[in-house]
Amino acid sequence: MARKPSVKAELDFETTLQQLETIVTRLESSELPLEEALKEFEKGIKLANLGQERLQQAEQRIQILLQKSENAELTDYPTEQ
Repeated sequence: MARKPSVKAELDFETTLQQLETIVTRLESSELPLEEALKEFEKGIKLANLGQERLQQAEQRIQILLQKSENAELTDYPTEQ
């Protein structure tokens, strides 16, 4: 029997974010029955975790690339306060 590809293999970051935004919009509409809202919330949590994982992987790749470059300096991103 053929295996179904995992969600991680199918979705890129942009698609993950788009699906998460759709779920948030549906949940905010307050028109979903409770059971469906719970299923959407669960799916949203999984997508949020997947998005976070993808961002962490991207950050690691950037750090590796900067470490290989002699001219690039790794500094913290300034945040507004």
